[in-house]
Amino acid sequence: MKKLSHFDSAGRAAMVDVSAKEATKRTAVARATLAMKPDVIRALPNNKKGDPLQVARIAGIQGAKKTSELIPLCHPIPLTHVSVEFKIGARSIEVTTTATTTAQTGVEMEALTAASIAALTIYDMTKALDKSIEIRDIHLVEKTGGKSGIFRRR
Repeated sequence: MKKLSHFDSAGRAAMVDVSAKEATKRTAVARATLAMKPDVIRALPNNKKGDPLQVARIAGIQGAKKTSELIPLCHPIPLTHVSVEFKIGARSIEVTTTATTTAQTGVEMEALTAASIAALTIYDMTKALDKSIEIRDIHLVEKTGGKSGIFRRR
């Protein structure tokens, strides 16, 4: 079994030293799903606060950019691109985010943060219609680049 990288030899939490790693193009895709009643989905275009999906898109991008401020041991990395896309179903909204960098460490946490923040923003903007909306299954879909290569969720 691999050892966890965020602990030093004494077992204390530590930021990983990536200074010896090569800067390469790295991309990560993450997803979150909001389960909600069909009437909430139908009401999206008429939200008094504005279009929840457009606000969530901006919030997701901001979240990706702030990841190292939110997750204590994440490196601040220069993002070259972040996208937030939505797939609307009869009873759900699927949020898919992509984060890209050319850096010495990956962007999985940035993509996951973007998906989480976008989903939370949709909840915030629609909770007046239904507080039972559920944010489900936040996960990494794919990552490319770096020493460990490609990962794709099955």
